[in-house]
Amino acid sequence: QVQLVESGGGLVQAGGSLRLSCAASGSISSIAAMGWYRQAPGKQRDLVATITSGGLTNYADSAKGRFTISRANAKNTVYLQMNSLKPEDTGVYYCAARRVQDSTWTLASNYWGQGTQVTVSS
Repeated sequence: QVQLVESGGGLVQAGGSLRLSCAASGSISSIAAMGWYRQAPGKQRDLVATITSGGLTNYADSAKGRFTISRANAKNTVYLQMNSLKPEDTGVYYCAARRVQDSTWTLASNYWGQGTQVTVSS
């Protein structure tokens, strides 16, 4: 099993920045990649950014150029630096880990953190 604990959410004005952190513990060797999802009120949970164990990154179009995902392997921690935030970035941000046996990100099989609220005011 893997445990994920997020921190760093909050309230920020449009144009501001936030950095989210996610610390992983447990069976770290069972993780192939980590990422962040966002769930806005009344909407589905969407993938925002991912990073593999080798450091390859991928971003949703809405995050490109504004968000940066990174990892500190020694700390088993993944970060999401969010700049130039917009009101539409508002939602609960969930840290997720993809298992080594999964070739794609799957909501049903990911490990999940508890989520952290990000609110961007206009």
